Amino acid sequence: MLKTSVANIPLKSTGVSHKWAPGDEVHYNFWRLDGSLGTVHPARVVEDDGAHLLCWVLDGTPIRVTTSPDGRSPRQMPLAERFNGPRVPARSTWHGTSTLRLVYEHRWASVWWFFEPDGTFRNWYVNLEVPLGRDATGVRRVDGVLDVEVFPDGCWSWKDEHELADALAAGRFDEQHLDRLRSEGEHMIALAEAGRFPFDGTYCDAAPDPKWALPSLPEGLLIA
Repeated sequence: MLKTSVANIPLKSTGVSHKWAPGDEVHYNFWRLDGSLGTVHPARVVEDDGAHLLCWVLDGTPIRVTTSPDGRSPRQMPLAERFNGPRVPARSTWHGTSTLRLVYEHRWASVWWFFEPDGTFRNWYVNLEVPLGRDATGVRRVDGVLDVEVFPDGCWSWKDEHELADALAAGRFDEQHLDRLRSEGEHMIALAEAGRFPFDGTYCDAAPDPKWALPSLPEGLLIA
């Protein structure tokens, strides 16, 4: 498997290696390149070999988000404001559907399986990310803004391209990062068009363990 160094980005990989057992709680942590913590999605582990973490973010899970000081979410802000200005942590909930997520330790992407409320597979979502390793709580990623949506018939589309110019202007990442993220997206598109893993039907009939309790969100994560 291709391994890409992240030593040239401002926020370096931790170099810490943790492995988790099935059923463990881990945090899917989204950091920013300025070193600030953004969104945190608590998850339940399915399997983990240190290079690939497969986990569920369950419907109803409490999550950490960041908002403007007046309480607006990024999606409620105009683009010129979406990546700028002060942010404060807030509690929210992952709702609508549970998602199975494959987090590659060394790839600039994670793949999410979305399901309908009745458990029927809906589509894949390639979340393009800068990998920053792991810490004791979970995986550390930087959201790349640009993403790819892939459907069961092999059709795909880029997502959130209209946000890139504003994200670049705000310093969320630079052109070098964007080139690497887009290249990773193109690699995943090629796999989807060829019907190769992870777009070959694997895990499309998966379901979380019904005995699992929802993961918790530590109160300390809601302190700025």
